[in-house]
Amino acid sequence: MAGQDDPHVSADRTSLLLYLWRLFYRRVPPNAALWAIVQVGTGYAAHRMPDRLFDHLGWLFRSCGIEGDGRWYEDTLRIRRWKSRLPEGGAVFAGGFDKRRLASRDPDYLRTYIRETERAELAHWLALVPTPMFVRYNPWLIAVCMPVYAVAVNGPCIAAQRYNRIRLRRVLARRKDPASTPPPAPAAP
Repeated sequence: MAGQDDPHVSADRTSLLLYLWRLFYRRVPPNAALWAIVQVGTGYAAHRMPDRLFDHLGWLFRSCGIEGDGRWYEDTLRIRRWKSRLPEGGAVFAGGFDKRRLASRDPDYLRTYIRETERAELAHWLALVPTPMFVRYNPWLIAVCMPVYAVAVNGPCIAAQRYNRIRLRRVLARRKDPASTPPPAPAAP
C-alpha cells in the first residue's frame, strides 16, 4: 500500500495519536470534574430553592401539545423501558425526596411528588446552562462533544420528570383535585 513505508506518513500518524492522547489526558479529566461539580451544584441549588419559587415557574412545567397525556414519551421515547435505569438524586441531600417509587396515593403526597419532579427538572435544565462555557474553552474536538454530553446526560432525566408529572396530575385529576392542573402564569405587571 502506498505510503505505508513512508516515514512522513508514519510520523503524521504518530503525531496525530500523540495529539489525541494529550488532548484526552489533559482535557477530559478536568471537564469531567467540572461537569460533576455542575451537576451536583445545580442539584443542590434546586434542592435549596423555596417552594414558592416554583409557583412562578409554572410555564416551564406545563405539558405541551406534543406530550399529550404522556403517550409521546411512551410511544416515541419508549420511556417505560429505560426510566428505571436513571439515577435518582432526590434523596442525596439531607431532607431530599426519593422519587424511585410512589410511596402513597394520598393527594398531599402526590402534590409533593409533583413539586419534586419540578425541582428535579429545573436542576437538569440549570445543568445545561454552562454548556456554552465548556464549548468556548475547549479545543474544537472536545468542544463538539460538550453539547452532546450535556443533552445525553440531562435530556432523559428531564423527560422522566415531565412524564411522571403528567401521570401524577392525571391521578389527581381523577380525584377532582385542583392541584392536578398547573398554576396559571402570573399576570404581567
